[in-house]
Amino acid sequence: MTRQRSSLGLFGVFGRSEDLKQLDSALRSVDLHPRMVPEAVKLTVVRLMQDHAIGAFSAPQAYRAAAEILGYCMIGAEGFAGANDVDLALRVGDRIERAMEAGDSLDAQIVLVTMTARVIQPSVVERFELTLDTE
Repeated sequence: MTRQRSSLGLFGVFGRSEDLKQLDSALRSVDLHPRMVPEAVKLTVVRLMQDHAIGAFSAPQAYRAAAEILGYCMIGAEGFAGANDVDLALRVGDRIERAMEAGDSLDAQIVLVTMTARVIQPSVVERFELTLDTE
């Protein structure tokens, strides 16, 4: 099965790919401005989403789910709860907890991306006792 390629655009001539536009929109919906997220992180997350998708395209709700994990990791539990609501922050925190136990889920991979890119809040690393194995 052939997957679509993500594109940042070239000098504004060729537009951003639809998947990156959808992720940017989802990031805005959780009150995280897309420019705060490095393009490499967004490209990696979109690629991971494609790898986990059923079929050639990620489901529209998958972008929101990925944005929630990214937002929580990048702005921390308190910031995320303040920008969204406490119930959503608790649900996303539970998702991260389950992802760390499962190990290789999409959510776990997104957390790993934020850690590797060094855009994760130290409070999130501390709360979930996250570490990178560099063996």
